[in-house]
Amino acid sequence: MGKTIVVKVGTSTLTGGKENLDINYMADLVRQICQVSDEGHKVVLVTSGAIRSGMVALGLKPMLSLSEKQAAAAVGQSLLMHTYRELFARYGRQVGQILLTREDVEDRERFRNARQTFHQLLRWSVVPIVNENDTVSTDEIKFGDNDILAALTALVTDADLVILLSDVDGFYIKPPKGTPYLAHEIRELDDSVWQSAGKAGKFGTGGMVSKLKAAEITMNCGITMVLANGRIPDVVPRIVKGERLGTKFVPIRNLPARKRWLAFAPRVKGQIVVNQGAKQSIIAQGSSLLPAGVVSVLGEFEVGDVVALVDETGCQFAKGIVNHDSDEVRKVAGMRTDEVRRILGAARKPEVVHRDNLVVLVANSNLSRGEQK
Repeated sequence: MGKTIVVKVGTSTLTGGKENLDINYMADLVRQICQVSDEGHKVVLVTSGAIRSGMVALGLKPMLSLSEKQAAAAVGQSLLMHTYRELFARYGRQVGQILLTREDVEDRERFRNARQTFHQLLRWSVVPIVNENDTVSTDEIKFGDNDILAALTALVTDADLVILLSDVDGFYIKPPKGTPYLAHEIRELDDSVWQSAGKAGKFGTGGMVSKLKAAEITMNCGITMVLANGRIPDVVPRIVKGERLGTKFVPIRNLPARKRWLAFAPRVKGQIVVNQGAKQSIIAQGSSLLPAGVVSVLGEFEVGDVVALVDETGCQFAKGIVNHDSDEVRKVAGMRTDEVRRILGAARKPEVVHRDNLVVLVANSNLSRGEQK
């Protein structure tokens, strides 16, 4: 049975380190994708390059303001898609453009709608070409989230494999003393891995931190991710066939579909500090969070918002959808269930966060360190 594969290519790879897009490289990448598709796999392409295309067309220099980058993207997006459409047409392939914003994956209903669109395009053997909607979204331009966009696209499409094509050979571990070395396989995102992450390149906006954040998503959702040099000959079909190229990030668990979304798609609106007993019960037994386990509330949130659960040292260990707003949780913090019903009413749910709407995070992850996405 064929796999669903997300291939992400960054600007620095598309340009070969130069200012203009390398059309010959793009043509060869399209050939590779069509070859993999002909072998029975379904491929989604996540591509950068819209801003660069617009900059070149308008004769602009790299140091642009945010509004200038957004305007350049408006010009470049159609040029980029026109190029891909012509290249894929050589192999009789249709393409479909999907522009996403963070809100499209944060909202559960829009997430489902995006999934249906992707699946229908793939059933028609259309190649979805995905990019952040740079004309209205600021996060991707500022932080280089196309790596994370690729991982979230993998969640939306139920992908089996994510291939990040970069201008580096893979992920290098940098020991405190000694020479950095290429890690062919990573099975845990421990402190040594996070500390080895570098900064973004001259033209690309990604860097190794965004790639590790993408790996954090895939590794928790049963999806293999490979980071490799996009200029290696036939890199895509060779990785799909299992050849060892670049760095493979091996899954550590496979969350259910709803909890995949909960763990990585929506950003949190506030924090609930819980006592040690409640933390252990949630982690070890999969329990709900009851008011008795709440110590305090940080921030403001409404019913149905996603919040972070943190222990009394400030370590985030879970995320969940709340049944009560922040003011109500403050009122009932530390109380027994019978007291909660007396204050909030017997018809109200006693749990602050029900276990079905709660996901425990893995230690050493960016999320467990309290970094919100």
